[in-house]
Amino acid sequence: MDRATFPATIPALLAWRVAREPERPWLFFEDRVWTLSEVAREVARHAVGLTAQGVVRGDRVAMVLANTPDTLFTWLGANQLGAVAVMLNPAHKPAELTALFRLVTPRVVVASEHGPLVAASLGALETSLRAPIVAPSALPTDGPLSDVDVSADDACVLIATSGTTGAPKAVVQTHRAYTLTAEAFASWLDLTNDDRLLAVLPLFHINAQAYSTMGALASGELALARRFSASRFWEEAAALGATQCNGVGAMMHILLRTAPRPADRAHRIRVFYGALALPEETHRAFEARFGLRLTVGYGMSETTFGTVWPHDQAPRFGTIGRLRQHPRLGEINRARIVKDDGSDAAVGETGELWLASPAVTPGYFQNPEETAKALEGGWLHTGDLVRCEADGFFTFVSRKKHVIRRRGENVAAAEVEGVIAAFPGVRDVAVVGVPSELGEEELVAYVAPDSGVDIDVAALRAFVATQLADFKVPSEFRVRDALPRTATERIAKHELA
Repeated sequence: MDRATFPATIPALLAWRVAREPERPWLFFEDRVWTLSEVAREVARHAVGLTAQGVVRGDRVAMVLANTPDTLFTWLGANQLGAVAVMLNPAHKPAELTALFRLVTPRVVVASEHGPLVAASLGALETSLRAPIVAPSALPTDGPLSDVDVSADDACVLIATSGTTGAPKAVVQTHRAYTLTAEAFASWLDLTNDDRLLAVLPLFHINAQAYSTMGALASGELALARRFSASRFWEEAAALGATQCNGVGAMMHILLRTAPRPADRAHRIRVFYGALALPEETHRAFEARFGLRLTVGYGMSETTFGTVWPHDQAPRFGTIGRLRQHPRLGEINRARIVKDDGSDAAVGETGELWLASPAVTPGYFQNPEETAKALEGGWLHTGDLVRCEADGFFTFVSRKKHVIRRRGENVAAAEVEGVIAAFPGVRDVAVVGVPSELGEEELVAYVAPDSGVDIDVAALRAFVATQLADFKVPSEFRVRDALPRTATERIAKHELA
């Protein structure tokens, strides 16, 4: 890799890679394979289709699509035009999608013919936003494609995330952040140009976007899976020829709970990147059973440059590694651990992790208030509590903000509480996270009814399920006469948890 001239935008990165290995098979999906030059042609075709929908530089292209090549081509096609891709979770219910569309005001929505938009017939939304909803197959593929001058500091994607208030936010990420990550990912995991990276996490996540897709665009190849399935994961990985995969803690616990079978080792995966750290016994069991190296890191939608285990050092079980740095630019990632009084924590003390690097988000889309809070003083305030030892290894302690991590997703308690509060007869509600057997948290909702009202828990659960994606629906609803309160009359969630 000629690092001295490494591209600073996603369209330039694609062109750079195609120029070097045009006929290399690069994208593997089910029983189909695309070479790099074929990928470039598909991206150009999708860019033409978006142009026909009126998409120009700076527009948002919303996508409600599963993990398919069309999702990848539409994303890169939007970036080719200087537009911003907004990949949204197809599991979202219409009300959730409506809130996100109102936030990002897309020029066009690209949705599967079988997805929730078509099923829900959101014609009213289409009219009010003046944004057509089209299927990938309906995009025109013939027409002119003009050159657009894309800058490294331009937004390339918006990543939808839950705000602590329950209102959705959209993290802005730039071409610079993604190309820096593309160049660095292989060095973090000790990968080579012969590796094939498996993207099984959803493409609306920064992990699959920046680590798997961008990492493979800089070096190696990309295998794309529609979704994670524990029952066929290793068979699918073997069929796609993958040598590396990224996962979240729940995935690893689920895989370990499956019955042992020959497929457990009948694959080529040699490196599995996971977040967050597993207990040492579980970590070693995962490596031993599946015959691979499991490494650990920390990142977030707001920055890809968090921490990672150094591949050339012995594992430090229980930690999330050291600061990620860049193989060409050196130490571009800095950290502070800050206590509640604003002072820096001493070695081994717990405080909030603050990060600063060129890969940190410039902020939240059209949300200057949240941006100012998150980036106060020029540091990204992660909302996560950590401690750091003298040798630079970080240990994750807990989350500071009222966001619950469940099944690899961030869930804002306030959003779930708002839906439950709308159910007839509910006076008070509190949603808390409790430890899960899968290594993250489960959602438990505590509900206090109005006087004289009996809450039908089954009906309440069904109501919530119509309003929120499945991963946001609490696993338990517990009815109480009253919820505990603090001296200032706030619900005492710490007592419930």
